[in-house]
Amino acid sequence: MKTIGLIGGMSWESSAHYYRILNEETARRLGGLHSAPVILHSVDFAPIAALQSAGEWDKAGHQLNGAARALEGAGAQLLGLATNTMHVVAATMMEGIGLPLIHIADPTAKALLADGFDTVGLLGTRFTMEMGFYKDRLAGHGLSVLVPEVDHTNLNGIIYEELCKGIVRDESRRVYQAAIDRMAARGAQAVILGCTEIGMLIDDSTSSLPTYDTTDLHARALVSAALD
Repeated sequence: MKTIGLIGGMSWESSAHYYRILNEETARRLGGLHSAPVILHSVDFAPIAALQSAGEWDKAGHQLNGAARALEGAGAQLLGLATNTMHVVAATMMEGIGLPLIHIADPTAKALLADGFDTVGLLGTRFTMEMGFYKDRLAGHGLSVLVPEVDHTNLNGIIYEELCKGIVRDESRRVYQAAIDRMAARGAQAVILGCTEIGMLIDDSTSSLPTYDTTDLHARALVSAALD
């Protein structure tokens, strides 16, 4: 099994879920006492979040490029970026890196298409919902993507002010449920939890649409790539 290099910390709450899923999936596939060979580079999220807010994506990308270089030097054989939003700088992050990057949107799209869905709702940070990098990647797989039409402030604020700090509130869950319901009314057949923390708040039991948790799907795809 290849060694997985994981760039995490954005936030550490979701990175902890990644680590659990990587090991659970490895044990499920290989049995016994097997666990995943993982090298984790966990960044300080505060400076990254400040660069996001300031729109300084190139600087953020170069910071993550340093993390990728460190993982490659430490012996990682493939890379995963444990955040949806920061895939906006994936190209900058991978400059000069000789390892494959398992992109978080690809296993998500494949799972949706395998289940017969072609029109999906996307929830995430305002950057993921508003910028083209993520929606275009999904569209390249043949998916039609809807995002909430109303102001994203509450959705985005819940991620940064609550979920990234491990705070899970029923009131916030209702905000997300309402957003899902509105996208369902516009034709969404399923919903992508396109922020690695949203799975803390929403799942199939609390959503009117089938949910596709990018954290879970991405982690399992990393295990598949490592075992390939």
